Amino acid sequence: MRCIHVSVLAVALVTAMFISAGNRALAQGDAARSVAGGGVSVTGWTGKIDANEERSGSTLASAKLSGTPAALQVTTGPAVAYWNPANKAAGNYTVKATFTEPKYMNVNDHPHPYGIMIAGNDLGTPQQSYLYCAAYGNGYFIVRGFGPQAFQMNGGRGEMNAAVHKAAGVGQPVTQEIAVSVKGDKVDCAINGTVVGSYDKAALVGPGKLKSTDGIYGIRFAHNTEGTVTGLAMTKN
Repeated sequence: MRCIHVSVLAVALVTAMFISAGNRALAQGDAARSVAGGGVSVTGWTGKIDANEERSGSTLASAKLSGTPAALQVTTGPAVAYWNPANKAAGNYTVKATFTEPKYMNVNDHPHPYGIMIAGNDLGTPQQSYLYCAAYGNGYFIVRGFGPQAFQMNGGRGEMNAAVHKAAGVGQPVTQEIAVSVKGDKVDCAINGTVVGSYDKAALVGPGKLKSTDGIYGIRFAHNTEGTVTGLAMTKN
């Protein structure tokens, strides 16, 4: 009986270690750094960091958006959404871009996501609302909205999907092609050509969630992350 108890305890300890490691891999609790020379230097673009980052003392200048509209360079800092107010989409449409993390986990000790933002309304204000689909370099993705409070569409940590590319290791490059589409009563997120999440528009739009699926589109990066964004474009479905 004693041996059985020891075996059960050993299994429990090993299981706890694996759970802890998995949670750490997707943890978002580390403090955001401040990026030297931060701010927005791309003509026509602006952004807003998350409210919790503001409460911690960060500002938009604590992260950095540089480059050109065709090749955006992002270094965070606090978690942030970036957009050009002229980039609007309505009705049925698809917004897509290619995201490259040149050196996976270069400025953090666990994966952080980045991706497409759509349906932006009242952006830059406490009442802002938008939806984003973002990929991690470890095979996970997350779909979440702000309306203005955060709401989750596939859990607080996201979920794994074989379509999401995995970096070969820390410091190695990883690239994701991300597209968010609105068509009829559905909103889909596709990563590397595969639809990884499909959601009823009725579950996204309403009190406490999105004001509409019409709105400004842009990009979203979690904190303490570096990446480039190319080919950001909107097409009508």
